[in-house]
Formats: sequence, C-alpha cells, structure tokens
Amino acid sequence: MISISLALFTKRPLQDGSYPVKVYIGRPVREYINTNVNALPSEWSEQLKLCTGRDAQRKNQILSTLLSQYTVRSLQLQDTMDISAMTKEEIKHYILNGRLPENKKQELKPSLEDLWAQVIALKSPRNAQMLKDTLRKVNLYKKASTVMFEDINKLWLDGFVASLGPLAPNTISIHLRNLRTVINYAIDCEITTNYPFRRYRIPHAETRKRALDAEVIKRIRNAEVPKWVAPYRDLFMLTFYLIGINSVDLLHLKCVTNGRVEYTRAKTHKPYSIKVEPEALEIIEKWKGKDWLLYPLDNYKNYRGFYMSWCNGLKALKEQLELPELSTYWARHSWATIASALDIPKETIAAALGHGGHSVTDIYIKFDDSKIDRANRMVIDYINSL
Repeated sequence: MISISLALFTKRPLQDGSYPVKVYIGRPVREYINTNVNALPSEWSEQLKLCTGRDAQRKNQILSTLLSQYTVRSLQLQDTMDISAMTKEEIKHYILNGRLPENKKQELKPSLEDLWAQVIALKSPRNAQMLKDTLRKVNLYKKASTVMFEDINKLWLDGFVASLGPLAPNTISIHLRNLRTVINYAIDCEITTNYPFRRYRIPHAETRKRALDAEVIKRIRNAEVPKWVAPYRDLFMLTFYLIGINSVDLLHLKCVTNGRVEYTRAKTHKPYSIKVEPEALEIIEKWKGKDWLLYPLDNYKNYRGFYMSWCNGLKALKEQLELPELSTYWARHSWATIASALDIPKETIAAALGHGGHSVTDIYIKFDDSKIDRANRMVIDYINSL
C-alpha cells in the first residue's frame, strides 16, 4: 500500500528561514514531491499536517488539492497494475503526472467501478454516501460483470433510467449526475474520451421555492419560544445573518477573525469570508462554544447528531407560528429572496451565495466583498425596520 502524506522538509532552510512543504510518497518509493508551498516551523502543525500561519487558507487549499490528486493516482495505480513489477521512478512518475513513462507499455484500463471508488474517496461524507447509493443502482442494472467506460452510451443510459423504476424526476437526476461526475473524472484523468451525456437530457423538475418573506423572518426572530427551542431559533437566525451559511460549515466554525468568519465551504470547497454583523455577534456570544465557535460540537460527536435535534426544534417553531414548513435551508433562500426584493443586483446576490465563478470573466475579476457586506447589512436593516 502506497502512503501519501504531507511533511515540512526541514533539512535545508530557505533564505527567509522557512522550509518547503512536500508530498511524501511512502514505501516502496520513499521520495518527496515539491508543492511550491513554504512555511516557517511556527506556521506548521505537525499533528494536523496543515499550515497555520499567514496565508494559511490559500496554502492549505493548494496542499489539499495536490494531496487528493496524488492519493487518487496512487489508488488507481495499485488497483490496475502490479506495482511490485514497477521501478520507484515509474511509480513516482505516474503519481506526479497521472500517466506512465513513455517507455512503459502497459496500459491502464480501470472500469467504471474502479474509478467510482476513487471519486467517492475525494468527496465529503454526505456526497460520498449519495455516490454509493448510485453505485448500488448501477450494480443492480449492469449487463456485464464489469462496466467499461466505452460501454456506456444513450441506450445504456436509457436502460439504467428504466431500471430505477417510478422515482421522482429529481431523484433520477441525482443518480444520473453522480454517474456523469464519475465519467467526467475519467475524462479528466485521460482514461476515456467517451462522453455519453453529450446529447442526453437529464430529467429535471422545478425545485419548490423555500423562501420566507421579511415579516415572517421578523416573527421568527421575535417569537416567545420554549426554553428548549431558543437555541434552535437563534441558530436559524444566525444562519440568516451569515447569508444562509450551510449548517455543516456553521457548526465547524472556529473563531471570528477581524470581525469576519472565514471558512472553506464543505460542499464546493470554495473559500468564504462573511462580515459578522452585530446581530450575528450577539447570537454567537450567547451560544459560544469551548472548542468551537458555537456550542453544539462540544456536546455532539458530529454535526449530523445536532442537526437532527435542530430540525426537531424548528419543527416545533413551525407549529407554534403556524408556518407551512421550516428548515435551515429556508434561511438561505429567504435571504436571497429579500435581497432581490430590495433591488440588490443579481450578481451581488449570486456572489454572496457562492454561485458563479466559472466563467472566463470570473477568473480574471475578483468580486468586491464590500458589496456583499453592504447587501447583507441592507437585508438585516430591512428586517429591523419592519
């Protein structure tokens, strides 16, 4: 088993006293790969294998990407080839470049199932579970013992959809998009050029709007609630004040830095920086944690355990206020809907929610965070004015 890890290479310091962070390939290679990331010993956590000092977020994002990429390549190599018959140089070359040296004639032909396991390893627990669910559906349908990427065409996709039975269009869409994710990854890894979704339409049903108007948000904020419901209501409002931050990201926040919360979103792996307005800070101080910014993960093993209690608390609040429905997702949709009603530009709303960022223009232009700060303040002020 080839191990891939990060290490601060302290043999020779650089001119500024820092040391390079390198990817270490374990046995049988036992060699390092440069990452172009440097850190002082005081800015490196040996236990967490992370940068902790200046510019840590950017550096850790680079290191995480490289570590994931090299780990997947090592798994692919071990699944498809006899590494005992390969030289150290050949193994390192494949992990570094994603292909064998030109003089190595063996061809890698991983199946759909082989690559699926590697994609699962790259995903968050929630997304990994969804991919596993789709893989079970594929295994129930597949015609041959092994599915190769070249086997998948429109007829194969039609048969797969038919095998799913009378599922809702959006459920079928999730399974097809999971399959497409694996195929796109195979194309990126140059394993196949076959893209069966080129002329295949994935079914889609319009998602029901989950937004509350400003008056209802104010009612939620001001409601006299039972003591056990109070933290769940307050955390819902904190989610709203932080522009609909996802629950997993909210509960894993560590601190407020220079008046902002900064984190990498679990779903998209994009960095976020949100100004903490006084209304949000008041809730944070009220429900402050010991090891985390907020208290839940001090008492629960993971965020999912608390999330179920949170859902129950919001259900009680929904019944008390006679609302049709209420969940943490409604905070995000409601913020966007109220912002739109205040004529905040769509591009500002999209940036605040983390949408976009994929066009050529977005690559060259960094969105001005102060516009998002002003938009959030406008939304909160409007709630306060009612």
